[in-house]
Amino acid sequence: MPVKLIPVLVSATSEWDVVVSILQPPTLQQSLLGAHFQTELAGQSCLFFHSGWGKIATAASTQYVIDHYQPELIINVGTCGGFAGSSKVGEILLVTETLIYDIVERMDDPVAALNHYRTKNDISWITDPLPVGTRKARIISADQDLDYASFNLLTTTHQADAADWETGAFAWVAARNHIPWLALRGVSDLVTRQGSETDNGVDLWRSRLDQLMQKILAELPFYFMEFERNIDL
Repeated sequence: MPVKLIPVLVSATSEWDVVVSILQPPTLQQSLLGAHFQTELAGQSCLFFHSGWGKIATAASTQYVIDHYQPELIINVGTCGGFAGSSKVGEILLVTETLIYDIVERMDDPVAALNHYRTKNDISWITDPLPVGTRKARIISADQDLDYASFNLLTTTHQADAADWETGAFAWVAARNHIPWLALRGVSDLVTRQGSETDNGVDLWRSRLDQLMQKILAELPFYFMEFERNIDL
């Protein structure tokens, strides 16, 4: 039997627009924090919620959805920038750990400050094999696009496969509420030590959204079944 309503948070406006275009809900409802609609995917009732871009909107929306719907599982989907050599454009990353990297502590212990918002995900309920083109990964978040000048810091010190604006905040709030969480991020672009292919190139990012979001939506039923089957084992 499907679990009760599963919220699926979508961050960026362009990502949200693609999801709406794919799923074509008859109406959109409005809340204080974002538009939303309910639909079924593979028999599972879902609440798709436009949570907004950046850490502030994401944290607020995540708590809002938890307070109003008391979900058994909460999901975040979207895109991310990958690091060349660690990620490939078009693959889907199943997030196992997050870190918020734009915390700069100069008065006390900077490592402790970073670790305060580090969140690990217990995905033992997800069994292999994963959907084709999906792998487990560590994602870091900040309220900024990737700066290629920080490539070595982010990949070596923070050991990141990719980065985005929201997953760290979403994961931290879900974990604080003791809600199982799932984050799936499609790699839309790459950063190297020499540059980023989407600097001043938002059209390139947008051109890849349809395929990535379609793939993520198509794979959600796999995770619904895994959660239903294994969460209580």
